[in-house]
Amino acid sequence: MKYAVYSSLKKVFPDEDISSFKKPELVMLRNERLSFQVAFDPEGKSEISVHAEGELADNTSLYKVGLVPVGMPCYEDSDDFYLKKTPGLYPDVLYPLGGEFEITSEGVQTIWVEVNGNGQTAGYKTLTIKIDDTAINFRIKIIDAFLPENELIHTNWFHADCLCDYYGVEALSDEFWRICRNFISAAVHHGANCILTPLFTPPLDTAVGHERTTVQLVKVKIIGENAYEFDFSNLDKWVDMCLEEGVKYFEMSHFFTQWGAEHAPKIIALNESGEEKRIFGWDTPTDSEEYDSFLLSFASELNKYLLGKGIADKTFIHISDEPEEKHLAVYGKRAELIRKAFEGYPVLDALSNYEFYKLGSVDIPVPCENNIEQFNGKVPGLWTYYCCGQHSDYVPNRFIAMPSLRNRILGSLAYKYDLKGFLQWGYNFYNTQYSLESVDPFKSTDAGGKFPSGDSFVVYPAPDGTAYPSLRLKVFYEAIQDIGALKTLESKIGRDETLKLLGNITFKSYTHSDEEFLSVRSKIYNLIDES
Repeated sequence: MKYAVYSSLKKVFPDEDISSFKKPELVMLRNERLSFQVAFDPEGKSEISVHAEGELADNTSLYKVGLVPVGMPCYEDSDDFYLKKTPGLYPDVLYPLGGEFEITSEGVQTIWVEVNGNGQTAGYKTLTIKIDDTAINFRIKIIDAFLPENELIHTNWFHADCLCDYYGVEALSDEFWRICRNFISAAVHHGANCILTPLFTPPLDTAVGHERTTVQLVKVKIIGENAYEFDFSNLDKWVDMCLEEGVKYFEMSHFFTQWGAEHAPKIIALNESGEEKRIFGWDTPTDSEEYDSFLLSFASELNKYLLGKGIADKTFIHISDEPEEKHLAVYGKRAELIRKAFEGYPVLDALSNYEFYKLGSVDIPVPCENNIEQFNGKVPGLWTYYCCGQHSDYVPNRFIAMPSLRNRILGSLAYKYDLKGFLQWGYNFYNTQYSLESVDPFKSTDAGGKFPSGDSFVVYPAPDGTAYPSLRLKVFYEAIQDIGALKTLESKIGRDETLKLLGNITFKSYTHSDEEFLSVRSKIYNLIDES
């Protein structure tokens, strides 16, 4: 059987020429996860047996790399660091393999191989990938060193309402909790440690006047004029579930609408007759005295809960997502209220105008990568984010049509810039732009033709309520591991010497060569091994 072995950075298309290849260097630390790919020609077969053998077989997970439709690869004004700019089928979704590889498309097929060090002893270990009768042998070097615990605060916004819509389950039902746990577990397994928590239905990517499916963890009851009772039992269930799965930080959902803080989020309450009603939303202006009163009352009770739960020092508060310069005044006024209501809690928002921080309206500004230099050296604990807007200037991102290197380079940059946190908005956003409709992510990867494919999610909903990872998610996790490897080396040779290996990279300037990147990674491994 004709086959080829590639690093995790290659995206293998069905028409790939696999007649020749250079087997990648397979080296890992004792607690690292190593990924590579095996591509093969099925030779007309409809089903093939695939399994792992050897010393590392029990530590190895195999996935079938599935193709997904890319209707919108990029915007017209994108830069040239893309694999292709034409619509078509691209490799992305990873289906866990249980021994049988079903051939569902023509051309070259690809297996994603992930080896989990899981504390293995150092030395050379064997692994064989058997594809029918073809045995492909590997000798993997495990270095006697460990990655440190990840310190980067990483949030990839979790959209619980999209899970309700896709699976047809009721919010807060038993099935809702089961599915959410599965998706949260997958996020944590791939490096996320902070989660967007829907106190009230998050006012994100929602058309004016439109509503997203209600997912509200806090029960509200009206007990009089501007008087409320709050039930935190579902929030408590959420927090416990997240802590059990390994979440360490919590972002409270935004208290004002996106792009300017001009309205309140949708909030549902029980009236004094026991009927549910919407008490705030698009018809609630930002200067509503009633909403101000509600927020002050709610903040007092939420603060008691967070302190009692022991997570107050791990909690971030949001005001509004992506305000612009024209929103400085209204955002500033809302910030005054939030600071009064949530005294001592850091306000964290994605915004790229330094004036918001300079004026003291936000404690943790999260600028987009294009504008990070305006904040670098001026803001302690620097964060950054990317979304659909980061499609040019060569800044890192993870659209499906982009090379995997553009995804993975973020780790090296995070180390150089000593990033405290990273935010990306679409872990599982299965809607069109402005949430006017739901989409099937296996059929629409571009939010109904509005965002470059892959911008809005990195996991796919499996039939059993678990999350299929994407190869982009796996590569992003490798970027997080790169930070750890650099810190391991730093502990041995110092930060200055470690930085020399990375060269003069910036968010807009870094190698576009897989070979050059992997060469630097090899030097890092060698130096860790030698020291």
